[in-house]
Amino acid sequence: MAPKRAAEVTLDEHVVTLNPVVGLSMEDLLKAATRVIQEGIRQPTVAAQHLLQLNAEIVRVLFGLSELEPAAKDRRFNSAAYRENPVFSRLVKSWLAWQGTVDDWVNNVGFEGEDLDRARFITALMTDALAPSNFLLSNPDALQRAVNTRGASLVSGMRNMLHDIRHNNGMPSQVDKSAFKVGGNLANTPGAVIHRDDIVELIQYQPQTDQVNVRPVLIVPPQINKFYVYDLSPEKSMVRFLLETGFQVFMVSWRNPVAEHRSWGMEDYVSSLDSAIDIARTLSGGNAVNVVGACAGGITLATALGYLAGINDLDKVASLTLMVNVLQPGTSDTVMGLFTSDETIEMARKRSAKAGVLDGNDTARVFNWMRPNDLIWNYVVSNYLMGESPPAFDILYWNNDTTRLPARLHSDFLDIFKDDLLTKQGQLVIKDVPIDLSKVNCPAFITGGTTDHITPWQACYRSTQLLGGENTYVLSTAGHIQSLINPPGSSKRKFFTNPDTPAVAEDWLKNADEQPGSWWPYWGTWLKGHCADTIAAPTEFGSEQYPELVDAPGTYVYE
Repeated sequence: MAPKRAAEVTLDEHVVTLNPVVGLSMEDLLKAATRVIQEGIRQPTVAAQHLLQLNAEIVRVLFGLSELEPAAKDRRFNSAAYRENPVFSRLVKSWLAWQGTVDDWVNNVGFEGEDLDRARFITALMTDALAPSNFLLSNPDALQRAVNTRGASLVSGMRNMLHDIRHNNGMPSQVDKSAFKVGGNLANTPGAVIHRDDIVELIQYQPQTDQVNVRPVLIVPPQINKFYVYDLSPEKSMVRFLLETGFQVFMVSWRNPVAEHRSWGMEDYVSSLDSAIDIARTLSGGNAVNVVGACAGGITLATALGYLAGINDLDKVASLTLMVNVLQPGTSDTVMGLFTSDETIEMARKRSAKAGVLDGNDTARVFNWMRPNDLIWNYVVSNYLMGESPPAFDILYWNNDTTRLPARLHSDFLDIFKDDLLTKQGQLVIKDVPIDLSKVNCPAFITGGTTDHITPWQACYRSTQLLGGENTYVLSTAGHIQSLINPPGSSKRKFFTNPDTPAVAEDWLKNADEQPGSWWPYWGTWLKGHCADTIAAPTEFGSEQYPELVDAPGTYVYE
């Protein structure tokens, strides 16, 4: 059977909406690998014992006596030839014997706790890289395809590989980028940029109902990704959903910084958000706005609201929505956490300070190695061995359209992560104002995804205990992006609600009610509960003070 194509792989297996505080490099992974090797060299007796066990199992494999079988869910070996052909069957069993021996050796060499988890991860990288399915001569499906196409698949695979070497930093392509165009079949909801400063463009969208809520929705995307994840194809667009529900919608589009912008820090981004909130209020006619942030954008937004609360100006925010966002990080929440230490954090800070920016491409490359079977070897097999073209998938296109962070902002994020600053009253200071999230007392709507491995739902839930207002938590049955881009219409979707927010996330889930479908309509109803009157929809973009500058999606999105 061929490897998983994009339609079969969950979006969460691809998405690189990383918390930008990570900033890990391949050097960090190589250091961990070196330590594993050094530990093995120090204990040759342990290695010798396991080699003897491996030799004994290989003998059983050769004589057809081995009972080793790949896991039923391991799609790499779904081909019937791996079970029925004696050569391919023995190849897989020999690899499984070696993989098991390496696992046993790591468990017995003396690692403990997170050191053991890191060692297991590093050795899994090595064994997975040498899986028989990753090579032409030991992949029966690839060989059969080469025969059926009279070698055309091999020619296509070589062409794909050369393209990736030249244009994709040597990594296998995950998406057919030629199938999409920002402002064409993506990010095409009518609107206009009505404000621009050095850091942000503010987009005002064209209303789609005759009457609109006077209090608008202002969306703040993560800085490490571009904004149009909220405005993909029309059927997946959160922006269109809000417009059709009767809201005025404004969108922040962050500029993609370069080295000369290295000095932009959290204070600069908070100032730009404060201005965007005021402009959205002025143009909508409302006295307050409903603000929305996701992932790292939620960190910036929460910090901005903490600043507004500190200067007694939070009245201009009617409600806060945080989607798949963690304000109180935990280093053990994800695989990334295994490699996040004081040393790696400081090294990440030094690298971005030297370069002037944290490059999203570098971050994405490391993230791919966090899930190599799904994000690397899967595409090596499909693109190179099978000679197939990468899939045309809008979210994967957006995911590969990475951005950069200025060095100062990256350093600020690192401080927030390392010292847990958002949970400590007054430890984070913005423009001489101590930040205290317990003073952010506007109503808050917080979401998580049951299978989210980037911002685990329990970590998202912690925000209900940090913010000082009436908090509502909703849990969607999906991963990071699937729970965010969750339009109505899918019969498979469901979500959980519970009006109470106890201290422990699992206690919340025990008493939660299951709801069918998408949580977007539920959220829309909640938003309307925090809106004032409706007014006639504006017929023009901007105003004399804030004139229309350029059609949506603006100019910063192309940088």
